Amino acid sequence: MGKTKQELEEVNKVSMVDISGKPETFREATATGTIRLKAETVKLIKEGKIAKGDPVHTAKVAGILAAKRTSTIIPLCHPLPLTNVEVDVTFEDNKTLRVTVKVKTKAATGVEMEALTAASTSLLTIWDMVKQYEKDAEGQYPSTAIENIRVVKKIKKQLRRRIP
Repeated sequence: MGKTKQELEEVNKVSMVDISGKPETFREATATGTIRLKAETVKLIKEGKIAKGDPVHTAKVAGILAAKRTSTIIPLCHPLPLTNVEVDVTFEDNKTLRVTVKVKTKAATGVEMEALTAASTSLLTIWDMVKQYEKDAEGQYPSTAIENIRVVKKIKKQLRRRIP
């Protein structure tokens, strides 16, 4: 038997979680992910020969901007006052780059979504900057892959109140 209109409305209801009663807490989240490229493309990155510019530097800037804009991208994500965003890009091997993002705040909710958004955006930025080198003869990307985006660490610490 089908659901009533009221039951459907309840199932399809979405809302932002009310965090107004939660205390301000130090929050930190670290997210990571990788992008697999052709060895020739990684060599071009290391040699500074990418036509669009430096993908590593650009990915860092893009990640910071994405972390700051997370609540405008993820519909039910709270806007947070970020206190720090660090984006690191490393060469894992001759075909893989790893992006690691650490985000910090003092807020009533965590920064996992900000870290994940920043890592994802950094990886997408690298792809965008090197895609011309990654395409095969048919214009496809047979060896390019963004993989394993995940939160690897989360910290939550109560803040101590200062007594004047």
